[in-house]
Parts: sequence; structure tokens; C-alpha cells
Amino acid sequence: MLGVCCASAQGGNVTPDWLDLIREPPARQMEWAQRYEHGEGVAQDYGRALQLYCAAARRGHVMAQYQLGWMYANGRGVEHDDARAAAWFRLAAAQGDAPAQRMLARVDDPAEVKPANCAEPVDPRHQRVHRVRRGPASPERARIEALVEQMAPNYGLEPELVLAVIEAESAFNPQARSIKDAQGLMQLIPATAERFGVQDPYDPVQNLRGGMAYLRWLLAYFQGDVRLTLAGYNAGEGAVLRYGGVPPFAETRAYVEKITRVYDRSVHPPVAPVTRPASFKRRPSSAAPVSATSASEPPAVRFITSAGRGG
Repeated sequence: MLGVCCASAQGGNVTPDWLDLIREPPARQMEWAQRYEHGEGVAQDYGRALQLYCAAARRGHVMAQYQLGWMYANGRGVEHDDARAAAWFRLAAAQGDAPAQRMLARVDDPAEVKPANCAEPVDPRHQRVHRVRRGPASPERARIEALVEQMAPNYGLEPELVLAVIEAESAFNPQARSIKDAQGLMQLIPATAERFGVQDPYDPVQNLRGGMAYLRWLLAYFQGDVRLTLAGYNAGEGAVLRYGGVPPFAETRAYVEKITRVYDRSVHPPVAPVTRPASFKRRPSSAAPVSATSASEPPAVRFITSAGRGG
């Protein structure tokens, strides 16, 4: 991996030479680690993301330390390892990072302590889904599932879709927080939380209300098309309009495929018409942007997931 010069990034930006990049200041390494993790402007590469996060984290970059903890806690691009996650969360928590302190309380096990180092990345296509849990998890998850079953009909949503989104977004962790500040069960960024009246995104009921309201909005906007709705939830409806379908972002496409393997409807039952339907030209291939005319209502704030996905 080292010594390989990266290809040109999409959009005309040139990716720095890899040997130069691993010597850059931590903030610069952090920037490119995020790009490699999410496939933003470069080919998605968990291995390079991990190396850059590690390089920045070893030099004391608190956000890099937190993100490494998140990757290990969720098995994102690496083997799931709560002990190693705790080691990285512990370093970030020692610097006063409140989200790291919350995550440490969930994954730390005094009986299993590992150093804060980085294991080999794994192919995300072959990863199992793991959940961040501390102790017996079934009561908490059962409570969340019961809330979804109770609340989803109020928004005209099928509970199965909401549960699949929660699994993909936070693995049923009410305290989940991404590097881009997406928070809670359905990973609301602050602007989206404000838009849908969520004051405490770490409160499961409030978070579910906000996330379900946004899902309903997207389903109304895309006339029940499940794939477009999920792509909009992940990358923002503006990206769906620009590309005339699911955007060609590796992270977004993987996200849509993951959820539709669980929720296999192509069209969701009708929801309340809370916004005008989108008007745009659909393309059989979303390899390039297309002109789009959106609804008169302003586009929703871009929604960033637990892994910070987006385009």
C-alpha cells in the first residue's frame, strides 16, 4: 500500500502522493482518512483510511482516536473488537471528549484490555453486522423495537423499514455519534434534528420522531420509491436529483443494498403528502449528474449517517 501514488480524485482534485500524505499534519491526515473511509472523491479504501486515522491518532488527534474507536466498535472496515475500541475511546476520553466518554462506558470491559493499536483492515463485503453492546443487550433493543412498532404507524411507515434503517445507522445504539456529529439511533445531524423539532437526539423517542419524520418526508418526495428514499436519507435528496437516481457513491450504494436486503419492498405503501413530489428525469445509470427540478419546498438538510456517509 505504501509508496503507491493515488489516482486523481473525482471533481478535478488531485489526490496527494501517498508517501507525502502519511507525513502530513494530523488535520490533513484526518481529512483524507474520511475521504477514503466514505469514498468521497476517491475510491473507497478502508485500509488507507485506517492507516491515516492511526497516524493522526498516534499524534494526539482526538477526532481520529474517536473514529478508530467507532470503527472497531462497529466492525467497520476492521474486525469487530470492543477491547481495541475501548482503548481508542479511552485516549479520546482522556482529552475530555464527551462522546468518547459515553462510548467508553458502553464498550469497556476491565477483564479484557488491549493497547490502542490498529489491526489489519478487512473486506467490508464479507463483514458480519455487529452491534455495540455492554452487558445483556436484548432488553434495550426490545424496548427500541417496541417503540418503533408503536410509533411507526403514526408516520405511515412500515416498522420493518425503520428497524432496517436503525440497524444500518447505529446498530441500535442510542448514544451513537459519528465523526460528522450525526447522533443517536437514526443519526440526526444538528440541522436535521432542529428541522424536525428534536431537542435531545440521544433521547430514543425524540430521535425516532425526527428520523421517522424525515423518512416520511423522503417517501412523499420520491413517491414511495424505497431505493431513492434510502439514497436520499444517506446522501441527501439533492444528490439523488442530480444523478437521476441512486448516486454513484460507493458508500451510498452499499447502504441502499444493505437495507433492501432486509426490507425487500421496492415501493413503500403511501404516506401523507407532507411535501410535493420531486420532479426530475430518472436515468437507468446514475454515472453522471443530470439537471433536476426540485419541489418548491427547500431541500432537506444533508443527512450524514453514523459512518459519516454522503456525497
